[in-house]
Amino acid sequence: MDLSILISNPLINISVLSWAAAQLLKTLVDTVKHKQFDRHRLAGAGGMPSSHSAVTCSVLLTSYYMYGFNSPIFALSFVLALIVMYDATGVRWAAGLHAKAINHIVEYLEQDTSPEGRRALHELIPKLNESLGHRVREAICGAALGFVIAMIGHFVRQGGVYGF
Repeated sequence: MDLSILISNPLINISVLSWAAAQLLKTLVDTVKHKQFDRHRLAGAGGMPSSHSAVTCSVLLTSYYMYGFNSPIFALSFVLALIVMYDATGVRWAAGLHAKAINHIVEYLEQDTSPEGRRALHELIPKLNESLGHRVREAICGAALGFVIAMIGHFVRQGGVYGF
C-alpha cells in the first residue's frame, strides 16, 4: 500500500498537525492548572483548547485556500465544523455533566455500603469520564488555533513570506 497519499494531502496534514497542537496545548494547560502532568490528556477529550474545533476549522480554512468558497469540499467542511462545535458545546458538554452527577451519586451510595456492595456497585457503574465536552470559549480557542495553523500551512505551501 502506498502511504505517500497520506503525507501529500494538505487536508490530512493540517488536520493531524492541528489535533497534535491542540492536544499538546491542552495537556500543558491541564498541567499548569493542576500542577501535575496527566499523560491521558495527550489523547483525551474535553478541555482547553478543543482539538475537535481545531481540526475541523483547520480543514475548513485549508479547503477554502485550496478549492475556493464555492467548492463542495469547502461546503462540507463548513457544515462539519458547525456540527462538531455544536455537538462539543452542547451534547457532549451535557453528557459530561451527567457523568459528574452519576459519579457523585455512586460516591454517596458507597458511603453506606459494605465492601462487597462497593465492588458490585463499581462493576455495575464504573467511574465515568466527566471531561467530554467543551465550554464555548474552549471551542472558540480551538477554532482559532485551527485557523492559525491553516494560515501558517497555507503560507508554507505558497513558499512562505520569507521564501521557505
